[in-house]
Amino acid sequence: MLYQIYETQRSFMEPFTDLAEVASRMFSNPQLPFAQLPLAQRISAGYDLLHRLGKDYEKPEFGIRTVDVNGVDVAIHERVDIDKPFCELRRFKRFTDDPNTLTALKVQPVVLVVAPLSGHYATLLRDTVRTLLKDHKVYITDWKNARLVPLAEGEFHLDDYINYVQEFIGHVQGIYGNCHVMSVCQPTVPVLAAVSLMASRGEKVPLSMTMMGGPIDARKSPTAVNNLAMQRSHEWFENNVIYRVPEKFPGAGRRVYPGFLQHSGFVAMNPDRHASSHYDYFQDLVKGDNDSAEAHRKFYDEYNAVLDMDA
Repeated sequence: MLYQIYETQRSFMEPFTDLAEVASRMFSNPQLPFAQLPLAQRISAGYDLLHRLGKDYEKPEFGIRTVDVNGVDVAIHERVDIDKPFCELRRFKRFTDDPNTLTALKVQPVVLVVAPLSGHYATLLRDTVRTLLKDHKVYITDWKNARLVPLAEGEFHLDDYINYVQEFIGHVQGIYGNCHVMSVCQPTVPVLAAVSLMASRGEKVPLSMTMMGGPIDARKSPTAVNNLAMQRSHEWFENNVIYRVPEKFPGAGRRVYPGFLQHSGFVAMNPDRHASSHYDYFQDLVKGDNDSAEAHRKFYDEYNAVLDMDA
């Protein structure tokens, strides 16, 4: 019921958040008489903050249009190579008319970036992809929001995750002969499992496997998150954080770990810092510090965009 209650509350609040956005613009537009009222800037800032606290954050875009390769602007075309029920294998193909740059691009190595399936979208690695594109052909796993995956597609288990990674590696190898694999945070274990299984069958394995910031052995240097996992039973998590997707979504009836619960957990780890950040944003709007305000928006547009994970 919690998911249904959350969606009902969000739907109820949506008109008010839209009104808050309109009110903020009314009090900040110098062409309107509202902007001439005393404290107009503070009122506008308050409505703007209210709008951002209540709005629904959709999946951001990667938005990588060009990259600089040795002083030459190279155009980027983003496309989906493989479309699986729970994930898209996304490629960032590079184009240039400069002959020397084109020759250099053709011989550069290929890297498959396996993004975390842990709440945020793969766009969280936007800067990583942008940097890699300077001297690599780049693919990335773009995980889908489970509430948009019809129930008929079945469940998504760890073995499915590992099979996806093996299929993606095989796809890239089929095009280029071989590739490098980079896993960031959560996927280090499934990537290690996928490559290990490939090796055990005598198949071609990636040229390198880079595992960044992921706990391969979670018993070592346990954090508060590790301790919570050990203190609670499997049934506790199933009863307290797993809910069914409401009827209004394509994945209606699917059992998921909802994004809004994950987001609450993210915020709960550093509530003071987030409160301070939003107060600073309000102050920046009042002062007219547009650069700082925009930096806040950019960060929280990404941070607040979360996806449901299959149970």
